[in-house]
Amino acid sequence: MVTTVKNRRFEDEDSGLGVRHFQIFLLFLALTVAYGCRVNLSVAVVAMTDAASANPDFPEYNWSEKTKSLLLSSFFWGYVITQVPAGQLARKYGGKVMILSGLAICSILNILTPICAKIGGWQLVCALRVVEGLCQGVVFPSTHTILSQWAPPKERATLGTCAYSGNQFGTILMLATSGVIAASPIGWPSIFYISGGIGCVWSVVYFFFGAGSPQECKSISAEEKKLIEMAQADEVSGGQEQPTEQLPTPWLSFFTSPAFLVLIVSHSVHNWGFWTLLTEIPSYMKNILGKDIKSNALLSSLPYVCMFAMSFVFSSISAQLNNRNCISRSTSRKLFNSIGLWIPMVTLVGLGYVNPDQSELAVVLLCFTVGMNGATYLGFNMNHIDLSPNFAGILMGITNGVANIMSIIAPLIVGFIVTNEHDPEQWRIVFFIAAGFYLVGNTLYVIFGKANVQPWNDPPAKPRRNSTPQVESQH
Repeated sequence: MVTTVKNRRFEDEDSGLGVRHFQIFLLFLALTVAYGCRVNLSVAVVAMTDAASANPDFPEYNWSEKTKSLLLSSFFWGYVITQVPAGQLARKYGGKVMILSGLAICSILNILTPICAKIGGWQLVCALRVVEGLCQGVVFPSTHTILSQWAPPKERATLGTCAYSGNQFGTILMLATSGVIAASPIGWPSIFYISGGIGCVWSVVYFFFGAGSPQECKSISAEEKKLIEMAQADEVSGGQEQPTEQLPTPWLSFFTSPAFLVLIVSHSVHNWGFWTLLTEIPSYMKNILGKDIKSNALLSSLPYVCMFAMSFVFSSISAQLNNRNCISRSTSRKLFNSIGLWIPMVTLVGLGYVNPDQSELAVVLLCFTVGMNGATYLGFNMNHIDLSPNFAGILMGITNGVANIMSIIAPLIVGFIVTNEHDPEQWRIVFFIAAGFYLVGNTLYVIFGKANVQPWNDPPAKPRRNSTPQVESQH
């Protein structure tokens, strides 16, 4: 009884901004750096192959459209490979070591990109991008591993959204500034120098101030550390005799768990729709609506501004619902996942029927579609930690690996369907397919998804001691 009272005191205590919030801010900056380094080539390659459109004082390369497509996709070849191993390594060596080493190497390689293009042509740049993908494959699994250590269950959705909103922030910054940098006196090489340099600065800051868990952090107060520990103890019943990193990984349990299988499906269908929009909408707007969205930095970044802003709106709504105990965590996950997938499903169908003279409506629908996707941060994206705090990084590695295979396949399917880029009926099929994936994926998630810790989170290794009084459950 005494334990329960203490737990309630720490759980209900309003600690304001603490060290955990600073650690989440560092993760936000990490993902900003990661996405900045990821998308910079998509803008820079325009200036690299057409110097007259930016600054003719810098080198120009005669790369074909096929070569440019190869360069832009090469990042994902490496990115997919390291997803699952990264989750396992993050559990063993800690999330801080993995994300720090991955982004530090990636940032240095970004700085070397202009030199590699000069001495080795597109072949060396392609190899460089593959290695960058290998390095960034550790980012999401490591982020999830760190979040599982720092975020109390009731703050998980909010803190997770704050961290992962760095994805959109990095994309916005790069899309909005790269064109200006390329046309400036410092030219397109500075796109890589600046993004890589910022990544190196982040690496130094994170080396000194980042921590993979409260136990590793020297600056955290005893009260805040106890608050996190008590909140997480409420979620996982039962003691654990050996360190988390020594627990055997229950691979078979992962792939026989309906809750995790639908998580893979939900993540995959989200990526299918998201990357279909990201890679193909500019072509659709140019060829069907007669509006080249890529030539306008504001319009290119506007959908991601909407997603960035809406993710915080949804996070605030989730926090209010959570604080008032209006709905269970499972219902909250399914509600926001439905907002993030089913509403874009409807707008995608609508986008397929937009007439060529309704370009403004198309931009609004595009922004609404991508903006609503921000709700998925509070849906499937945090569900890995709900199911298994001990193996959250590995689960994220698995789902993100499969989902990014879908990201590669989706544009290829579009190319197969759209044989005439000026035919609106072919584009309509593309939007219908993405909408259909959203429908099926989220329906399965609503039916089979769960948000409670699964039995395989704590696989039996040694007999457990039950001498410690069991803490009272939150739900």
